[in-house]
Amino acid sequence: MTPRAGPLRVLVVDDEPAILRFLRATLESQGYVVATAASGGAALDMVRRHAADLLVLDLGLPDVDGLEVIKTIRAANEALPIIILSSRENESAKVAALDLGADDYVTKPFGVDELLARIRMAQRHRLQQEGEKPLFRAGDLCIDLVRRIVTVRGKEVKFSPREYEVLRLMAAHAGKVLTHRFMLHEIWGGDADVQYLRIYIRALRQKIESDPERPRHILTETGVGYRLREPD
Repeated sequence: MTPRAGPLRVLVVDDEPAILRFLRATLESQGYVVATAASGGAALDMVRRHAADLLVLDLGLPDVDGLEVIKTIRAANEALPIIILSSRENESAKVAALDLGADDYVTKPFGVDELLARIRMAQRHRLQQEGEKPLFRAGDLCIDLVRRIVTVRGKEVKFSPREYEVLRLMAAHAGKVLTHRFMLHEIWGGDADVQYLRIYIRALRQKIESDPERPRHILTETGVGYRLREPD
């Protein structure tokens, strides 16, 4: 994704006219340039014409399924940030969307502030991926990705090689929710049970969180995966 001057262009895709009207008014009031589409086919056409910098996509569309829209965009190597609108009971589709390359999600009904935060986070994450920095800082956590040194509250903390790989993966995607499947594939090649991941997340929290029972750095996305607090 090449940075461009001017306001962020957001394409909202949903087959409910009321939601399209609401999101257009809301996002335009925040200074975004908003286009809308009521079908997956129309959305793909607009993406091909590079008419958007970020996509807000409902999964339940009347023609091309939302998952197929994501798959088509990512198959074309489009780095367009994609935020999913999902229903609360459709958790499996939400996980599938993230595994296909969606950047984040909000669950209907959602608050405006939550959606705006997700938009800002997805945009920052893409920019961060393009110019990945060797030093990650978030609050009292600092990760030197070149020297492989982690400090918490100014003190160096030691990790096993596998613990560090889990933390490094999350730092590389800070602010983005990572699904269990994605993390298991990246760290263990997919040949591991989710319980392994839970064990390592618990170990990391013991080492970097001031209160592991109320984590501020490694956040759980229930039924989906984990998210590392975005950098400062």
